[in-house]
Amino acid sequence: MQPRTHLPTWAFLFLGALSFTTVATTPAGKLALVPRADLCVTEGAISELPGARLGVSVPKMRAYLNAPTPPVVEAQFTYLGSTGREARLGSGELRRQFGLKLRAQDACNLVYAMWRIEPESRLVVSVKSNPGEHTSAQCGNRGYRNIKPRRSAPVPALHAGDAHALRAEMNGAALKVFVDNVIVWEGSVGADALVFDGPVGIRSDNARLQIELRAGRTLETQTGHAPGCRSGSEESE
Repeated sequence: MQPRTHLPTWAFLFLGALSFTTVATTPAGKLALVPRADLCVTEGAISELPGARLGVSVPKMRAYLNAPTPPVVEAQFTYLGSTGREARLGSGELRRQFGLKLRAQDACNLVYAMWRIEPESRLVVSVKSNPGEHTSAQCGNRGYRNIKPRRSAPVPALHAGDAHALRAEMNGAALKVFVDNVIVWEGSVGADALVFDGPVGIRSDNARLQIELRAGRTLETQTGHAPGCRSGSEESE
């Protein structure tokens, strides 16, 4: 019989870290490139660049995919710095950020995975839930709840010219967020995030970006999954 090997404490910590830095289980190759024509822009503007890339140079950008897909979305993006003009959030806070939207039913009910760039670098997952309210005039900036992860890891500080891949996957209430195929956030967003449903999308505040956006293959239309393109101030979250 072989003697049992006793690993030192540092080895267990190292193995635990390896188990957390899990690579995405759904390869990006299974996601389809999203062209500008398939996006509904509810605020700001998105330009079409060569190679099906998307360009953002406005202080506020909000958009969603105008088709039903699984709740998986990935943005391979290059951060180009400030837009030059600064716009404050509804709370009055000045923040630079870029992120992904899931289950985006409308301006009042959706899930966010936001990469905050300035004034601090961190990945924040939020649920915006306002039952019975559907327009920006109804809910404003109410209903946000930041979700504490079960496990998390820091995201790198972004500098102009940096390129990364940000990806979010939902399976029921379970959410995983990846940066460059490594998990940086994992946990449950709660049952209230399953009360509403909708497409995936993107959002930015005060960040200039070039993006290759990918999403899951389009599903057959289901009630409540394909909202159609509804743009204008009432639809901006």
